[in-house]
Amino acid sequence: MPIDTSVAVGAALPDRTFSWTESDVLLYHLGIGAGSREGDNLSAQALRYTLDDANLQVLPSFGVVVPTFHETNPPALDLPGCDIDLQMVLHGSQEIQVHRPIPTSGSATLKVTITDVWDKGKAAVIVQEGKAFSPDGEHLWTVRSSIFVRNEGGWGGDRGPSTKVELPERTPDAEASYTVTPQQAMLYRLCGDRNPLHADPEFAAGAGFPAPILHGLCSYGIVLREVTDAVLGGDAAKVGGFSARFAGVVFPGDTIKVSAWHEDGRVVISAVIADGERAGTPVLADCVLTPA
Repeated sequence: MPIDTSVAVGAALPDRTFSWTESDVLLYHLGIGAGSREGDNLSAQALRYTLDDANLQVLPSFGVVVPTFHETNPPALDLPGCDIDLQMVLHGSQEIQVHRPIPTSGSATLKVTITDVWDKGKAAVIVQEGKAFSPDGEHLWTVRSSIFVRNEGGWGGDRGPSTKVELPERTPDAEASYTVTPQQAMLYRLCGDRNPLHADPEFAAGAGFPAPILHGLCSYGIVLREVTDAVLGGDAAKVGGFSARFAGVVFPGDTIKVSAWHEDGRVVISAVIADGERAGTPVLADCVLTPA
């Protein structure tokens, strides 16, 4: 069996020590569409993402990508007990919790463990948790993620929990939309994810897609940025956590419609394709922003 759960579950990955600069923060924000609207070059709120002055802030989703930000090779997915084909892998879900605002430059060490492997029948889901610590031992943030590996399920294992976030049946408290640019995936891949699924048409076709698709984490960052701007006044320090399940694909040229509701002390979010033949199909599901 390509996935040996007796080896994988509980396995610790090698520690990863990394650094980042203000330039990395700016590139990440540009990669998720910051500064792209008319007038953003003159907007104090928009410039908090794109100008390296005293007001520069870091959107928490940056913490998900910064450990691999300077990598130029496609992800190897070298996980203990897991012999899997990259073409069969999709990002399943992502969560980050920040324990303080992420600084605009710094260094940290990420400690990652495989916490679970679930059997979904036609696929396996591999769950990882990582904790980032500053050089002096301060716990900066925690990330949790899952990958969906097609054709690797069916061994009779536990299917895992099913957590569904219900959306209110009332008018959203805020709405926004963002149109993915033709070069969005090419720009975002400079943030450390060179998976050819997002750039190479032949590779994408081999994975069953008509064209390269946008990185799930790019959609994740776009939605968080839009909601932060729409309901938190663009103040990234007010975001304590953000979680979502990747529920559909996004292609360059698609418009993502975001709706948000304040509910039980958190913000629950819908993110769908806005128009065209795929109008209404989900981009993210079970999407929640937890205020700091």
